[in-house]
Amino acid sequence: MKKKILLLSLFSVTAHMALAQNDATLDSLYIEEVQEQKLPVKVLHAEPLYIDLIRDLGARKGEREWNLGLGLTDNLKYDSYEALVEYEWAPIDRLGLEVELPFTFYSPLQSTSRDSIPSNQLNSLKVAAQWSFFVNEKYATSMAIGYINEFELSSFREFGKPLVKGNVYNPFLVVAKRWGNNFHSLIYTGPMIHQDFENNNFHTTYDINTSFHYMIPGTRNFLGIEFNKTLDKKDFDMTIRPQMRVGVTEQLMIGIVAGIPVERENERFSSFLRLIWEPKHH
Repeated sequence: MKKKILLLSLFSVTAHMALAQNDATLDSLYIEEVQEQKLPVKVLHAEPLYIDLIRDLGARKGEREWNLGLGLTDNLKYDSYEALVEYEWAPIDRLGLEVELPFTFYSPLQSTSRDSIPSNQLNSLKVAAQWSFFVNEKYATSMAIGYINEFELSSFREFGKPLVKGNVYNPFLVVAKRWGNNFHSLIYTGPMIHQDFENNNFHTTYDINTSFHYMIPGTRNFLGIEFNKTLDKKDFDMTIRPQMRVGVTEQLMIGIVAGIPVERENERFSSFLRLIWEPKHH
């Protein structure tokens, strides 16, 4: 009887070690596939789904990606639906560029008239650049600086009166670290300076976005959470966004995000879906 118990214990331990070794092998193979032993060096990081980056950190020339985003936010007096089309690419090593068109559509709730809610609109034309200035394989760490310029457009109700009503200047810093093979952390932070062309007023807020992810062994799938925080003088807003990303094919992924506001006066729960397509590059 003792021999049987000992044999079963040895079998259980051996099976557990084999599974752990298999997961570690899958992780190593996938990380090696992404990073590859060639110049320039690139570290695998999990990219947040709501506040996404301008191309991967340590981008390599020729990489490109299309994004289609769809979201719903439950407000007190109306629902807002957001949609975005985004294209990002790397013309040279370490440099990512992006063009984005974000739309917002509004639907009044039962007791609210349509005239009392915002008008549907193409929010802006966003152009952006991101430069990875530090990529270190040994410490699995990458850093980048970037800039987003957002030309704010008038709503459809007042479109062309004027066409461009303001501008948003948004420099930012990104620092990402992978812990072992599966755990990822990232901070994305910077000021957003809003300029109103009609009266030439400026208004500045500061964003601090942190994220933590667990990547499923040997895949691009992950589970994670974002904390999107905004400082506006003495006001502080935060939205917690649990999320997951699933690979459908080698080039296509789907990201699903839920939004849970913390002490926001007018916004309630939200959801967001991101379709990510990465064409093959040479």
